Amino acid sequence: MTKQNVVPAEAVAAITAAAAVASSSPLYPYPPPRSFQKKYLSQLDFAGGRIGTWVESMKASSPTHTKAVGAIGAPVDEQSAAWIMRHPSALTKFEQIMSASKGKQIVMFLDYDGTLSPIVEDPDSAFMTDAMRAAVRNVARYFPTAIVTGRCLEKVIDFVGLTELYYAGSHGMDIKGPAKPRHTKAKVYKTLLERTKSTAGAKVENNKFCVSVHFRCVDEKSWGALIEQVRSVMKEYPKLRLTQGRKVLEIRPTIKWDKGKALEFLLESLGFADCKDVMPVYIGDDRTDEDAFKVLRDRGQGLGILVSKFPKETNATYSLQEPTEVKDFLVRLVEWKRPTMKARSKV
Repeated sequence: MTKQNVVPAEAVAAITAAAAVASSSPLYPYPPPRSFQKKYLSQLDFAGGRIGTWVESMKASSPTHTKAVGAIGAPVDEQSAAWIMRHPSALTKFEQIMSASKGKQIVMFLDYDGTLSPIVEDPDSAFMTDAMRAAVRNVARYFPTAIVTGRCLEKVIDFVGLTELYYAGSHGMDIKGPAKPRHTKAKVYKTLLERTKSTAGAKVENNKFCVSVHFRCVDEKSWGALIEQVRSVMKEYPKLRLTQGRKVLEIRPTIKWDKGKALEFLLESLGFADCKDVMPVYIGDDRTDEDAFKVLRDRGQGLGILVSKFPKETNATYSLQEPTEVKDFLVRLVEWKRPTMKARSKV
Protein backbone atom coordinates (compact mmCIF):
# COMPACT_ATOMS: atom_id res chain seq x y z
CA MET A 1 0.00 0.00 0.00
CA THR A 2 1.25 3.49 -0.75
CA LYS A 3 1.80 5.90 2.13
CA GLN A 4 -1.35 7.78 2.99
CA ASN A 5 -2.11 10.71 5.23
CA VAL A 6 -5.42 12.53 5.58
CA VAL A 7 -6.08 15.32 8.06
CA PRO A 8 -9.35 17.28 7.80
CA ALA A 9 -8.53 20.97 7.45
CA GLU A 10 -11.25 22.00 9.94
CA ALA A 11 -9.77 19.70 12.56
CA VAL A 12 -6.30 21.13 12.10
CA ALA A 13 -7.55 24.70 12.39
CA ALA A 14 -9.62 24.01 15.49
CA ILE A 15 -6.94 22.11 17.34
CA THR A 16 -4.13 24.48 16.35
CA ALA A 17 -6.05 27.40 17.78
CA ALA A 18 -7.26 25.68 20.92
CA ALA A 19 -4.58 23.15 21.77
CA ALA A 20 -1.51 23.95 19.64
CA VAL A 21 -1.53 20.67 17.72
CA ALA A 22 0.45 20.44 14.45
CA SER A 23 -1.07 18.99 11.30
CA SER A 24 0.45 16.48 8.87
CA SER A 25 0.72 16.67 5.07
CA PRO A 26 -2.39 15.76 3.02
CA LEU A 27 -2.74 12.96 0.53
CA TYR A 28 -6.46 12.64 -0.18
CA PRO A 29 -8.07 15.90 -1.31
CA TYR A 30 -9.72 17.76 1.53
CA PRO A 31 -12.13 19.26 2.52
CA PRO A 32 -14.59 16.55 1.49
CA PRO A 33 -17.28 17.27 -1.13
CA ARG A 34 -20.10 19.62 -0.10
CA SER A 35 -22.42 16.64 0.01
CA PHE A 36 -20.46 15.52 3.10
CA GLN A 37 -20.79 18.91 4.75
CA LYS A 38 -24.56 18.97 4.23
CA LYS A 39 -24.97 15.57 5.90
CA TYR A 40 -23.16 16.38 9.17
CA LEU A 41 -24.74 14.58 12.08
CA SER A 42 -25.08 15.99 15.58
CA GLN A 43 -23.36 14.30 18.51
CA LEU A 44 -24.39 14.02 22.13
CA ASP A 45 -22.52 16.73 24.07
CA PHE A 46 -22.37 16.61 27.84
CA ALA A 47 -20.31 19.74 28.42
CA GLY A 48 -23.17 21.71 29.89
CA GLY A 49 -24.79 18.87 31.84
CA ARG A 50 -25.05 18.50 35.59
CA ILE A 51 -22.49 16.40 37.48
CA GLY A 52 -25.20 13.93 38.50
CA THR A 53 -26.23 13.48 34.89
CA TRP A 54 -22.63 12.84 33.92
CA VAL A 55 -22.12 10.25 36.65
CA GLU A 56 -25.29 8.38 35.68
CA SER A 57 -24.18 8.40 32.04
CA MET A 58 -20.76 7.07 33.06
CA LYS A 59 -22.44 4.25 34.98
CA ALA A 60 -24.66 3.40 32.03
CA SER A 61 -21.63 3.16 29.72
CA SER A 62 -19.82 0.80 32.13
CA PRO A 63 -20.94 -2.74 31.24
CA THR A 64 -19.61 -4.26 34.46
CA HIS A 65 -21.57 -1.87 36.67
CA THR A 66 -23.99 -3.55 39.05
CA LYS A 67 -26.94 -1.63 37.61
CA ALA A 68 -26.40 -3.08 34.17
CA VAL A 69 -29.24 -5.47 33.44
CA GLY A 70 -30.18 -7.98 30.83
CA ALA A 71 -26.71 -9.48 30.17
CA ILE A 72 -26.88 -11.73 27.14
CA GLY A 73 -24.95 -14.43 28.96
CA ALA A 74 -27.33 -14.30 31.95
CA PRO A 75 -30.69 -16.07 32.16
CA VAL A 76 -32.69 -14.65 29.28
CA ASP A 77 -35.53 -12.37 30.37
CA GLU A 78 -38.05 -10.64 28.17
CA GLN A 79 -35.90 -7.55 27.69
CA SER A 80 -32.86 -9.52 26.56
CA ALA A 81 -34.89 -11.80 24.31
CA ALA A 82 -36.57 -8.82 22.64
CA TRP A 83 -33.20 -7.11 22.11
CA ILE A 84 -31.69 -10.26 20.56
CA MET A 85 -34.68 -10.50 18.23
CA ARG A 86 -33.98 -6.95 17.02
CA HIS A 87 -30.18 -7.38 16.89
CA PRO A 88 -29.46 -11.07 16.26
CA SER A 89 -25.98 -12.54 16.43
CA ALA A 90 -23.94 -11.92 13.30
CA LEU A 91 -22.57 -15.47 13.71
CA THR A 92 -26.02 -17.05 13.88
CA LYS A 93 -27.14 -15.00 10.86
CA PHE A 94 -23.84 -15.34 8.99
CA GLU A 95 -25.34 -17.11 5.96
CA GLN A 96 -28.07 -14.49 5.73
CA ILE A 97 -25.47 -11.70 5.79
CA MET A 98 -23.41 -13.38 3.09
CA SER A 99 -26.50 -13.92 0.97
CA ALA A 100 -27.23 -10.18 1.16
CA SER A 101 -23.65 -9.46 0.01
CA LYS A 102 -23.96 -11.50 -3.18
CA GLY A 103 -22.61 -9.52 -6.12
CA LYS A 104 -21.34 -6.75 -3.85
CA GLN A 105 -17.90 -5.64 -2.68
CA ILE A 106 -17.62 -5.97 1.10
CA VAL A 107 -15.64 -3.18 2.77
CA MET A 108 -14.71 -3.79 6.41
CA PHE A 109 -14.55 -1.10 9.12
CA LEU A 110 -13.38 -2.16 12.58
CA ASP A 111 -13.22 -0.31 15.88
CA TYR A 112 -10.24 -1.25 18.08
CA ASP A 113 -10.87 -1.14 21.86
CA GLY A 114 -13.59 -3.57 22.88
CA THR A 115 -13.81 -4.91 19.33
CA LEU A 116 -10.38 -6.20 18.31
CA SER A 117 -8.99 -6.07 21.84
CA PRO A 118 -10.71 -6.48 25.21
CA ILE A 119 -11.41 -3.50 27.44
CA VAL A 120 -8.65 -3.61 30.05
CA GLU A 121 -7.82 -1.48 33.09
CA ASP A 122 -4.69 0.01 31.51
CA PRO A 123 -5.45 1.47 28.04
CA ASP A 124 -1.78 1.07 27.12
CA SER A 125 -2.15 -2.70 27.59
CA ALA A 126 -5.07 -3.19 25.20
CA PHE A 127 -3.20 -5.64 23.00
CA MET A 128 -4.68 -7.81 20.27
CA THR A 129 -4.16 -11.55 20.45
CA ASP A 130 -2.03 -13.17 17.75
CA ALA A 131 -5.14 -15.02 16.57
CA MET A 132 -7.05 -11.75 16.17
CA ARG A 133 -4.16 -10.14 14.29
CA ALA A 134 -4.03 -13.12 11.93
CA ALA A 135 -7.80 -12.89 11.37
CA VAL A 136 -7.60 -9.17 10.54
CA ARG A 137 -4.62 -9.74 8.25
CA ASN A 138 -6.51 -12.44 6.34
CA VAL A 139 -9.64 -10.29 6.03
CA ALA A 140 -7.51 -7.47 4.59
CA ARG A 141 -6.25 -9.87 1.89
CA TYR A 142 -9.75 -10.20 0.47
CA PHE A 143 -11.55 -6.98 1.43
CA PRO A 144 -10.57 -3.31 1.80
CA THR A 145 -10.21 -2.99 5.58
CA ALA A 146 -9.96 0.03 7.87
CA ILE A 147 -9.47 0.49 11.62
CA VAL A 148 -11.60 3.42 12.87
CA THR A 149 -10.76 4.42 16.44
CA GLY A 150 -10.60 7.22 18.96
CA ARG A 151 -6.95 6.37 19.55
CA CYS A 152 -4.20 8.37 17.90
CA LEU A 153 -2.78 6.76 14.77
CA GLU A 154 0.67 6.25 16.22
CA LYS A 155 -0.69 4.11 19.04
CA VAL A 156 -3.23 2.06 17.11
CA ILE A 157 -0.77 1.34 14.28
CA ASP A 158 1.66 0.12 16.93
CA PHE A 159 -1.05 -2.06 18.51
CA VAL A 160 -2.27 -3.57 15.24
CA GLY A 161 1.07 -3.83 13.46
CA LEU A 162 -0.36 -4.49 9.99
CA THR A 163 0.54 -2.52 6.87
CA GLU A 164 -2.33 -3.87 4.80
CA LEU A 165 -4.92 -1.63 6.42
CA TYR A 166 -6.30 1.87 6.32
CA TYR A 167 -6.21 3.60 9.70
CA ALA A 168 -8.61 6.33 10.83
CA GLY A 169 -7.52 7.69 14.21
CA SER A 170 -8.96 10.34 16.54
CA HIS A 171 -12.51 9.34 15.53
CA GLY A 172 -11.63 9.65 11.85
CA MET A 173 -9.94 13.06 11.96
CA ASP A 174 -6.56 11.58 11.03
CA ILE A 175 -6.45 8.96 8.26
CA LYS A 176 -3.25 7.24 7.22
CA GLY A 177 -1.64 4.15 5.80
CA PRO A 178 1.56 2.56 7.13
CA ALA A 179 3.58 5.74 7.74
CA LYS A 180 3.62 6.85 11.36
CA PRO A 181 2.64 10.41 12.21
CA ARG A 182 4.79 12.97 13.98
CA HIS A 183 4.21 12.99 17.72
CA THR A 184 2.69 16.22 18.97
CA LYS A 185 1.53 17.39 22.39
CA ALA A 186 -1.44 19.61 23.14
CA LYS A 187 -1.56 22.21 25.87
CA VAL A 188 -4.90 20.83 26.98
CA TYR A 189 -3.24 17.43 27.47
CA LYS A 190 -0.66 18.87 29.87
CA THR A 191 -3.31 20.85 31.72
CA LEU A 192 -5.48 17.76 32.16
CA LEU A 193 -2.51 15.79 33.46
CA GLU A 194 -1.99 18.40 36.13
CA ARG A 195 -5.67 18.83 37.10
CA THR A 196 -6.47 15.11 37.32
CA LYS A 197 -3.31 13.87 39.05
CA SER A 198 -5.08 13.94 42.45
CA THR A 199 -7.67 11.41 41.24
CA ALA A 200 -6.30 7.92 41.79
CA GLY A 201 -6.56 5.71 38.70
CA ALA A 202 -7.28 8.50 36.19
CA LYS A 203 -5.22 8.24 33.02
CA VAL A 204 -4.89 10.99 30.41
CA GLU A 205 -4.04 9.96 26.84
CA ASN A 206 -2.98 12.33 24.04
CA ASN A 207 -4.70 11.17 20.86
CA LYS A 208 -3.42 14.05 18.73
CA PHE A 209 -6.80 15.39 17.64
CA CYS A 210 -8.56 14.60 20.89
CA VAL A 211 -7.52 14.00 24.48
CA SER A 212 -8.96 11.05 26.42
CA VAL A 213 -9.39 10.82 30.19
CA HIS A 214 -9.83 7.15 31.09
CA PHE A 215 -11.70 6.36 34.31
CA ARG A 216 -11.49 2.54 34.09
CA CYS A 217 -9.45 2.40 37.28
CA VAL A 218 -11.10 5.30 39.12
CA ASP A 219 -13.27 4.48 42.13
CA GLU A 220 -16.90 5.27 41.34
CA LYS A 221 -17.07 7.60 44.34
CA SER A 222 -14.46 9.81 42.64
CA TRP A 223 -16.21 10.11 39.27
CA GLY A 224 -17.96 13.34 40.20
CA ALA A 225 -14.70 14.95 41.31
CA LEU A 226 -13.02 13.82 38.08
CA ILE A 227 -15.75 15.40 35.98
CA GLU A 228 -15.31 18.66 37.89
CA GLN A 229 -11.56 18.58 37.20
CA VAL A 230 -12.07 17.94 33.49
CA ARG A 231 -14.75 20.59 33.13
CA SER A 232 -12.56 23.16 34.89
CA VAL A 233 -10.05 22.64 32.07
CA MET A 234 -12.79 22.89 29.42
CA LYS A 235 -13.63 26.42 30.58
CA GLU A 236 -10.16 27.48 29.43
CA TYR A 237 -10.65 26.00 25.95
CA PRO A 238 -14.02 27.18 24.56
CA LYS A 239 -13.26 25.76 21.11
CA LEU A 240 -13.19 22.24 22.51
CA ARG A 241 -16.10 20.10 23.69
CA LEU A 242 -16.51 17.23 26.12
CA THR A 243 -18.12 13.93 25.11
CA GLN A 244 -18.22 10.47 26.65
CA GLY A 245 -17.36 7.00 25.45
CA ARG A 246 -17.00 3.64 27.13
CA LYS A 247 -15.12 4.28 30.42
CA VAL A 248 -13.59 7.43 28.91
CA LEU A 249 -14.21 11.17 28.74
CA GLU A 250 -13.04 12.75 25.50
CA ILE A 251 -12.12 16.34 24.68
CA ARG A 252 -12.50 17.10 20.99
CA PRO A 253 -12.60 20.14 18.70
CA THR A 254 -16.01 21.66 18.03
CA ILE A 255 -16.18 20.46 14.43
CA LYS A 256 -18.73 18.12 12.95
CA TRP A 257 -16.52 15.15 12.27
CA ASP A 258 -16.96 11.66 13.66
CA LYS A 259 -16.65 7.98 12.77
CA GLY A 260 -19.65 8.25 10.48
CA LYS A 261 -17.93 11.00 8.49
CA ALA A 262 -14.74 8.92 8.44
CA LEU A 263 -16.67 5.96 7.02
CA GLU A 264 -18.18 8.09 4.24
CA PHE A 265 -14.84 9.74 3.50
CA LEU A 266 -13.04 6.39 3.24
CA LEU A 267 -15.74 4.96 0.97
CA GLU A 268 -15.36 7.96 -1.33
CA SER A 269 -11.56 7.78 -1.24
CA LEU A 270 -11.74 4.09 -2.19
CA GLY A 271 -14.07 4.88 -5.07
CA PHE A 272 -17.20 3.35 -3.50
CA ALA A 273 -19.16 6.51 -2.59
CA ASP A 274 -21.87 6.18 -5.25
CA CYS A 275 -21.62 2.43 -5.87
CA LYS A 276 -24.75 0.35 -5.52
CA ASP A 277 -22.75 -2.88 -5.46
CA VAL A 278 -20.77 -2.16 -2.29
CA MET A 279 -21.57 -3.51 1.19
CA PRO A 280 -19.85 -1.66 4.06
CA VAL A 281 -19.68 -3.66 7.30
CA TYR A 282 -18.85 -1.72 10.47
CA ILE A 283 -18.08 -3.55 13.75
CA GLY A 284 -17.79 -1.54 16.96
CA ASP A 285 -18.70 -1.54 20.63
CA ASP A 286 -18.80 2.10 21.74
CA ARG A 287 -21.23 5.01 21.75
CA THR A 288 -18.90 6.76 19.28
CA ASP A 289 -19.47 3.91 16.79
CA GLU A 290 -23.17 4.77 16.67
CA ASP A 291 -22.38 7.60 14.24
CA ALA A 292 -21.11 5.02 11.75
CA PHE A 293 -24.02 2.65 12.40
CA LYS A 294 -26.45 5.51 11.76
CA VAL A 295 -24.75 6.44 8.48
CA LEU A 296 -25.16 2.87 7.23
CA ARG A 297 -28.77 2.73 8.36
CA ASP A 298 -29.56 6.09 6.72
CA ARG A 299 -27.84 5.02 3.50
CA GLY A 300 -29.84 1.79 3.48
CA GLN A 301 -26.61 0.14 2.46
CA GLY A 302 -24.32 -2.13 4.47
CA LEU A 303 -24.75 -3.12 8.09
CA GLY A 304 -23.52 -2.35 11.56
CA ILE A 305 -22.55 -4.97 14.14
CA LEU A 306 -22.53 -3.95 17.82
CA VAL A 307 -20.11 -5.75 20.14
CA SER A 308 -21.86 -5.97 23.51
CA LYS A 309 -22.90 -8.50 26.13
CA PHE A 310 -25.62 -6.13 27.28
CA PRO A 311 -28.78 -4.90 25.55
CA LYS A 312 -28.56 -1.20 24.75
CA GLU A 313 -29.89 1.35 22.28
CA THR A 314 -28.10 1.03 18.96
CA ASN A 315 -28.41 1.72 15.25
CA ALA A 316 -26.58 -1.53 14.52
CA THR A 317 -28.40 -4.36 12.76
CA TYR A 318 -26.58 -7.32 14.31
CA SER A 319 -24.60 -8.05 17.47
CA LEU A 320 -21.59 -9.98 18.74
CA GLN A 321 -20.87 -10.48 22.43
CA GLU A 322 -17.11 -9.92 22.67
CA PRO A 323 -13.83 -9.69 20.71
CA THR A 324 -13.51 -13.49 20.50
CA GLU A 325 -16.77 -13.57 18.56
CA VAL A 326 -15.49 -10.76 16.34
CA LYS A 327 -12.49 -12.97 15.55
CA ASP A 328 -14.77 -15.92 14.80
CA PHE A 329 -16.84 -13.73 12.46
CA LEU A 330 -13.72 -12.52 10.61
CA VAL A 331 -12.42 -16.08 10.30
CA ARG A 332 -15.73 -17.27 8.85
CA LEU A 333 -15.74 -14.32 6.45
CA VAL A 334 -12.34 -15.38 5.08
CA GLU A 335 -13.40 -19.03 4.88
CA TRP A 336 -16.47 -17.95 2.91
CA LYS A 337 -14.45 -15.80 0.49
CA ARG A 338 -11.37 -17.98 -0.04
CA PRO A 339 -12.98 -20.69 -2.25
CA THR A 340 -14.37 -17.99 -4.55
CA MET A 341 -10.94 -16.44 -5.00
CA LYS A 342 -9.33 -19.83 -5.65
CA ALA A 343 -11.92 -20.60 -8.30
CA ARG A 344 -11.22 -17.28 -10.04
CA SER A 345 -7.48 -17.89 -10.00
CA LYS A 346 -7.95 -21.16 -11.89
CA VAL A 347 -9.93 -19.49 -14.69
